Amino acid sequence: MGAVFMIGFFFRAMIYYTVRRHEWFAKEFEKRVNHFIEGEIPGKAQNVSFYVLAKKLLERTYYEVFEIRDRMKRRKPDSIMATSDRVFLVRQGCAWLVKDILKQLKFLKWSEGNPKLLNITKATLQHNPCFNRVFGVIPMVGLNDLISILPGLFVVGGILGTFIGIAGGLQELGTMNLQDLESTKNIMDRFLHEISFAMKTSIVGIIFSLMSHVTNVILSPERAYVSMVDRFESALDLLWYRSDNNNFPAHEKPFDEHRDAVEALAEDALNKEIGKAAIARGA
Repeated sequence: MGAVFMIGFFFRAMIYYTVRRHEWFAKEFEKRVNHFIEGEIPGKAQNVSFYVLAKKLLERTYYEVFEIRDRMKRRKPDSIMATSDRVFLVRQGCAWLVKDILKQLKFLKWSEGNPKLLNITKATLQHNPCFNRVFGVIPMVGLNDLISILPGLFVVGGILGTFIGIAGGLQELGTMNLQDLESTKNIMDRFLHEISFAMKTSIVGIIFSLMSHVTNVILSPERAYVSMVDRFESALDLLWYRSDNNNFPAHEKPFDEHRDAVEALAEDALNKEIGKAAIARGA
């Protein structure tokens, strides 16, 4: 049971970490969207495209969190974190997420109502090959379901071990000879010893079941997944409310995860300043 518990704990932690790293990207995206919305003045900028706005902020999030964070010295360089990102395919998964989200957003029909951004977010995450597999190999959903039933399996295994021990002891009781007190005493001693050992298997099973329950509650990928979906969907909602249309520019460049981050962010900053100057001249 101990080996099964350790294996289950290891994979539960891996699943939780994978989901948490993608939730981290959603949190960073939400942070940048909120910062952008706080700096906006209603009515100052017109004819804002939802697709262009979402693409700009998704690209900025991706380039900043994966490429420029060490160069800009915003955070202490962490080689372990960078290695884990590669092992868990977090960077590839986030790049796939950005591409798939943009692929679906560009075909949204503009309306005053709120589109089904929640469904788009869920579908994108569910179809993400890097997000749905541990180490990019093991299916996450099936593995998580198996780990979730381990507490019950530990209890059943402990009870089964108890009944097997009792059944073995009862067979030996049938060989007792009440005329031979010494032999009878030895058989009863062995029977009680086997019963004691069998009862301990139930106790061990219950202990491992409780430990598995606690582990599953603390390392809950479901809770992290719900938080990730809510963050991403609420950020897209804010951008939708800010936009005036969902026009797709004819010469819009596709998202390139291999592009130099410094160059991309510098171009974004330059375009922002040009836009501010154009608005100032128009005013």
